[in-house]
Amino acid sequence: RTNCPCKYSFLDDNKKLTPRRDVPSYPKYMLSEETIEALRKPTFDVWMWEPNEMLSCLEHMYHDLGLVKEFNINPIVLKRWLLCIHDNYRNNPFHNFRHCFCVAQMMYSMISFCSLQERFSQNDVLVLMTAAICHDLDHPGYNNTYQINAHTELAVRYNDISPLENHHCAVAFQILEQPDCNIFSSFDPDSFKQIRQEMITLILATDMARHGEIVNSFKQKLDNFDFTNEEHATSLKMILIKCCDISNEVRPLEVAEPWVDCLLEEYFMQSDREKAEGLPVAPFMDRDKVTKSSAQIGFIKFVMIPMFEAVAKIFPQIEEMMIQPLKESHDRYEDLRQLEESMREEQKRKRESL
Repeated sequence: RTNCPCKYSFLDDNKKLTPRRDVPSYPKYMLSEETIEALRKPTFDVWMWEPNEMLSCLEHMYHDLGLVKEFNINPIVLKRWLLCIHDNYRNNPFHNFRHCFCVAQMMYSMISFCSLQERFSQNDVLVLMTAAICHDLDHPGYNNTYQINAHTELAVRYNDISPLENHHCAVAFQILEQPDCNIFSSFDPDSFKQIRQEMITLILATDMARHGEIVNSFKQKLDNFDFTNEEHATSLKMILIKCCDISNEVRPLEVAEPWVDCLLEEYFMQSDREKAEGLPVAPFMDRDKVTKSSAQIGFIKFVMIPMFEAVAKIFPQIEEMMIQPLKESHDRYEDLRQLEESMREEQKRKRESL
């Protein structure tokens, strides 16, 4: 059986995770041609699948992208690594294994749709996929602001600097340190050091506190973007993982909308705890102040669309497949906001007439 380190424990290094099942009882699902084709598109319905099926889809991606062959990854080690990854995501309303799968599936579809394998090396593709899968490992369901304000052990350990993202990275490499789960075992020490550094860079880039800095740096490179320039390529990879991390509203309405409910549930869990502990509460997390529409309109308009439009300068093909759905989603939430306002006005009038 395999042991995975540090599930649910931040500082107790003696705790190990033994998966509830070992590899033989995790069957390889035969993915249909229809599923294989759908998996490459942002329209893929991520709600249809059980954990074992999602694991098989992730496994398929590594085979399909040629990563297993290129890097001589033992297929059983790949299975065991994915199982260990699954078991080190918590059952949070939003930051859970299905979110990990969403981000990885969107990355896979962008690799396919933007023909990234023609522009990037296989090392780059391996880093993009693996960072996407690992990017929220052992997320506790309370964001960096809470960690810092509450002086949690994570905030203390990482000196208030991206505590969660640093923790996600640390858990990722604790898992990879186990021979049974080391999908990077074929790399020599120098190559591993480079892969590790690139993965850390990408996972740390998912801290939304750094959003403006990362997007502005990327935009400055767009006029003379050069794939052979390492700094340019790294900047693009950071933007790609960021796009995938917050890409739910790119998906069809019936896939995207449940994620908003999941996110608000997690936000409200945090703000309720902050109120109970006398900590500052962000208005966008406060159940007394936020609505579904208000949560999404500004985020789509000022965060998502500008970032995806910057990527479209290099990959214009995402305009129709990703930016158009974002704009439609924004308009739908704008309509919802007007409806919510008119309903509030109606309720106010009724109360005043009593």
